[in-house]
Amino acid sequence: MLLNRKNLLTELTELTKKSVSEDDLLAEIKQILAENEAKREEIKSSLSSKSSTNHNAFIFDKLETEKIFHLTQIKSLCIDYRLRFLDSHLFKGTIPEEAISIIHRIEKEHATKLEGFRIMAPSKLFKLENYDDPLLFAPIGNGYYYLIHKWGNDIHPLRKIAMKPFKSMGNFIVLLVVVSLLLTALLPQNIFGKTSHSVMSLVTFLFMLKSVMGIALYYCLWQGKSFNEDIWLSKYYN
Repeated sequence: MLLNRKNLLTELTELTKKSVSEDDLLAEIKQILAENEAKREEIKSSLSSKSSTNHNAFIFDKLETEKIFHLTQIKSLCIDYRLRFLDSHLFKGTIPEEAISIIHRIEKEHATKLEGFRIMAPSKLFKLENYDDPLLFAPIGNGYYYLIHKWGNDIHPLRKIAMKPFKSMGNFIVLLVVVSLLLTALLPQNIFGKTSHSVMSLVTFLFMLKSVMGIALYYCLWQGKSFNEDIWLSKYYN
């Protein structure tokens, strides 16, 4: 006599029925889901609330070393790409549900409640206070941060080059000099008559440099702009 094959799902269902009633099972699942939803709401509240916490009680052996970064490394990246590294409560973008799930999982693994979240992102994604693309971190302590989650699109590879002139005052001055040289080179050679070419080129360059610097200074004061190295940790527009 051939033995009938067993359906594992059927076997599992029968075992479940023997161990717990359907009503009790549904009640237990409902409670678990409610507790899970309450925990997720607690995490969202923590992300949107101001916190002065600068460390969390992580279990060192459970940390992924490739996700640990020091503030100096974060600062360098922010300055290169003109990004901000600010408290998560200032973030006006949407934090994905996946990030909430990861925080929930980490809190269970480390038996702790995470606080003091910070996000690295472009200025436009933060609710900045007026003085006149994201990575979510949690502080470990002593200037170290643990990367929780990254979402959205990657930073454009040309952003670092485009933002280099605004990295510092020195870089900005170099940009103004280069722009002035280009404008000088575009002018016709005989525009000032038969005057010595080298002398007039120098005069024209100085005039262009003065004009370009004047326009740049006016724009910076008008818009309240600052350099990358000054704003990466600032919650203000300028």
